[in-house]
Amino acid sequence: MAYNLFEQPENDPQQYYWFQNALTKEEVNKIIALASELPIQRATTIGADGAVTEDNDPNGVRSSMVKWIPQNADWSWLYSKMKGLAEEANKGLWDFDLYTALEQIQYTEYYAHERGHYDWHQDIGPGKLPSKRKVSITIQLSDHDEYEGGDLEISTGGSGPEGFANSIQCPRGTGVGVLFPSYMMHRVSEVTKGTRKSIVLWVGGGHYR
Repeated sequence: MAYNLFEQPENDPQQYYWFQNALTKEEVNKIIALASELPIQRATTIGADGAVTEDNDPNGVRSSMVKWIPQNADWSWLYSKMKGLAEEANKGLWDFDLYTALEQIQYTEYYAHERGHYDWHQDIGPGKLPSKRKVSITIQLSDHDEYEGGDLEISTGGSGPEGFANSIQCPRGTGVGVLFPSYMMHRVSEVTKGTRKSIVLWVGGGHYR
């Protein structure tokens, strides 16, 4: 006789959630203007051992430039808005235990002349902060016709000879927000024309138990 000792509401742990208008055009313009005053640096990756590496090779895992948006009064509205998006998506799909957003928002630019991309990866990993990520929030700042390539793709599992067989190409456009569990494999394909701009925030809680 089988006993279900851990009955809980069903969730959909391999699905993403998206907003057509996560940000208005005015809000996007405000972000780009304010972010222009922030220092920029080469994006890094986190290895399996937790080591942080700067990737300067256009053929490597990641080619992009990033800025870090501080958690201060000028930006509090954006943090509140993105956390609100996570709460709505989490309630609709995953039912994770979310209660922290400890990291800064990452503003990212992918350039066609540098073959901007971010190969298949997860957002969780070793370390004090990456290990507690549960939901990844990506909001696009560039309009769909300002760049070519640069698609956000999410894998729902399985692989084939040329990568992940079951992958979804996410919607794109100014202000479009895409949220997904941070353990899901995803990538930004190579930008072949123009510049792709986006912001990312990770929301989490305690470790998975």
